[in-house]
Amino acid sequence: MMSQTGPFGLIGSLGTVSKVVLLVLLLFSVVSWTIILVKWRTFHAGDGDDRRFLNAFARSKDQEELRRQARRLPASPTAMLFVGVTDRLQETPRDGSGVGSAESAEASTLADRQYLDRVVAHLVQDQIARQEAYLPFLATTGNITPFVGLLGTVMGIIDAFGEIGKQGTASIAAVAPGVAEALVATAAGLFTAIPAVIAYNYFLNRIRKSAFRAEAFSIELVHQLQARSKTTGVRG
Repeated sequence: MMSQTGPFGLIGSLGTVSKVVLLVLLLFSVVSWTIILVKWRTFHAGDGDDRRFLNAFARSKDQEELRRQARRLPASPTAMLFVGVTDRLQETPRDGSGVGSAESAEASTLADRQYLDRVVAHLVQDQIARQEAYLPFLATTGNITPFVGLLGTVMGIIDAFGEIGKQGTASIAAVAPGVAEALVATAAGLFTAIPAVIAYNYFLNRIRKSAFRAEAFSIELVHQLQARSKTTGVRG
């Protein structure tokens, strides 16, 4: 029956419930593949921008020029982390009077370091959240589409057994076509779920690597900013 009618004929012979199930699975599949392609391009661009920014950070001596370069690399998490930290520091009021005891200066330095650490942690989490956008849909697709396909299969088998009861025979010729049509929904559910699960795990691994790179960069950035702040304080 399947070889005679072909896939479109087979789908056309399905019951209403099975057709609705296949339509739902098709929508999940289209959205999932759209997310997969968009996220792959985003991560690919982010890795390239990260390499360019980290090379510029290692060579640059002018922070303002580095900020301008970082703003031209919006796909780079480390570049956006650098821009966010330097923006916050420029917004923070500084007391340039140079008046105060050693204890107050040390307390101010500790408070600045704590504030800087909180800013960095917040910005890193913000970049992770941006990278995780739409990934829950892939997880949801991987979790529920096999069950949606199974629902279509169960309903199809119910219809097949109902047809067998009407015909009054349980021969292979009577049973096989209905069961084959019902199993199409299970196959469609698996074809939808498997790419989504693979992509979800792959992107999570990419996010972990990106987060590790951003955290390693933040340690170096905080160290440089603290060293620059101490040098400025000594000169003051």
